[in-house]
Amino acid sequence: MDGIMNGRMGDMEVPLGGKPPPLVVVALGGNAISRENQEGNIPEQFENAQESMNYIADLIASGYRVVITHGNGPQVGNLLRRVEAAINVLYPLPLYICSADTQGGMGFMLQQFLSNALRERGFSLTPATVISQILVDKDDPAFANPTKPIGQFFTADQVRDKIDKEGWTVKEDAGRGYRRVVPSPRPRKLIEEPVIAMLAEWGFPLITCGGGGVPVIEENGILKAVDAVIDKDLATSLLARLLKADMLIITTAIEKVALNFKKPDEKLLDMMTVPEAKQFLAEGHFAPGSMGPKIEAAVEFTEATGNPTVITLPTCIMDALAGKTGTWIRSVSSFGKR
Repeated sequence: MDGIMNGRMGDMEVPLGGKPPPLVVVALGGNAISRENQEGNIPEQFENAQESMNYIADLIASGYRVVITHGNGPQVGNLLRRVEAAINVLYPLPLYICSADTQGGMGFMLQQFLSNALRERGFSLTPATVISQILVDKDDPAFANPTKPIGQFFTADQVRDKIDKEGWTVKEDAGRGYRRVVPSPRPRKLIEEPVIAMLAEWGFPLITCGGGGVPVIEENGILKAVDAVIDKDLATSLLARLLKADMLIITTAIEKVALNFKKPDEKLLDMMTVPEAKQFLAEGHFAPGSMGPKIEAAVEFTEATGNPTVITLPTCIMDALAGKTGTWIRSVSSFGKR
């Protein structure tokens, strides 16, 4: 509290009575922590997280307040595999506990490396992780049509027992076996919003909404966790809108968004207006399981706030902010301005 009253937010100078530094919400893509062609073990995750947090530290050192979100698909998948491997020895863990556990573990990893990176740059800011619950509508159509695959592959005999005893919904996956599928409802409300907003206003770097947060429904005023997966990009967009962020940065495995991706007539995009992004999305340029949710999240944020979204590689964040790379999504009224 004293730091705020005498005109400072952490290590950031703030004029008394003035506005705090601009707030950026950064969504880390899966490659920021777990990468293709890696086993995905803890030393590899640590190495990747350390590299990614250096880019975030540069962003903070340049004068931004930052709130970070991240994916957790591989981590939850591996945790579910451990549950299956120990099924005859230990009690099982529901999906929502796996989601909460990975939020905590991955948050620890990110906040430790971000803290170290900030100290190397002369900052004593203390990053923190906030485990998040995301309210979803119990009548969301997704609950009647589960589509999100999770966990390992099973044979037909193995999965039959899961259907009978545990009520799983399963789908066959391109001849590789059967996988459990769960609902992916739309995020409606961030339960921990007041805490996150207060800490962000005070200048603390935060990690939250990991993996889209733990989905919960409300029944008679009581919150209840459900086995589902919320799209992390849509949850990030909700978070950014609630915090009235000045910018949303979505990092992914490509430097710029492209039309006709990986086709002979591929076209890299420096900018899109919200109407253009909606049009390209409707035309099928952005795949539902990869770039589609990112564009949808960008449109929701930028349309609601008038503030820009940038999509690029983690390594290119600072260059993107300097206007050198990345794809910018802007509202019509601000199109053409950086």
